[in-house]
Amino acid sequence: MSTTSTSDSAATGSTPEDVLRPSTAVDPGDMSEPSGSDVTQSLAFSSGNPGILETRGVMILYRDDIFSSTSQLPVDRKPYLCVLAVPNHLKPQNFCQFCDSFIQHILEMRLVRNDGMGDQYSVLIRLDNQNSADDFYKHFNGRRFSSQEEEVCRVLFIVDVQYAALIEHAQFSSASSMEEPYCPVCLERLDQDMSGILTTICNHSFHCSCISKWTDSSCPVCRYCQQQPEKSNCSVCGTSENLWICVICGFVGCGRYKEGHAIRHWKETQHRYSVGLETQYFWDNDGDN
Repeated sequence: MSTTSTSDSAATGSTPEDVLRPSTAVDPGDMSEPSGSDVTQSLAFSSGNPGILETRGVMILYRDDIFSSTSQLPVDRKPYLCVLAVPNHLKPQNFCQFCDSFIQHILEMRLVRNDGMGDQYSVLIRLDNQNSADDFYKHFNGRRFSSQEEEVCRVLFIVDVQYAALIEHAQFSSASSMEEPYCPVCLERLDQDMSGILTTICNHSFHCSCISKWTDSSCPVCRYCQQQPEKSNCSVCGTSENLWICVICGFVGCGRYKEGHAIRHWKETQHRYSVGLETQYFWDNDGDN
């Protein structure tokens, strides 16, 4: 099975908007860097609610230690950019506001996690033409996200994006997991000709203009929050996986897929309501059969 990638899209005549979007799961063993890999670097990434469904893949980027000057941009570059290592406290709406001067040239943005960067995320961006992509690079690369930030915006040109696998962590409705053609905020159709589209880390898509007005830190659809709190542990066994917090008293316990201390707490106290720390699922233990 061959990989789903930007190169494949170009070869088969797929529409450009397919480039940043996963389609079918593929064999990770098929993934490879293109020729000339001495000028590129590969970074593994994932997206999706980690408690439900994850999409995994690899982004191949031109190395910025070689193409560091605006007068020496990659010859074979395309209008696809990656803003690497955005601090997690910079919410999607904040990022939209940061690049607001180019928002009319942005067709699509997709937020992803990079492996080993737990407190950061990256943004894959497709612009309307190569001049816009070049101008975006020249304007934002090396610029601070704000006067209060130490971190600077690091922009790299994308060579390819290869999607490796869909990993299901819990049962879910396949219909509800599909991308909807309408913005959940304004209920208007997601049309890139009218407004750029931003896809959050949990794989829900919105008009950039709509998400930029959202004040909450969680997703308007599934309430997933990419700003994860400090690492929590089960109050009994200390595990950091499959945790639930009691809505009544704040007790943190592990779920049934670990030692079941959250359920034991419910049986001992009759505190029936809890919330999954990763999934943000609300659970009524009295209705748990």
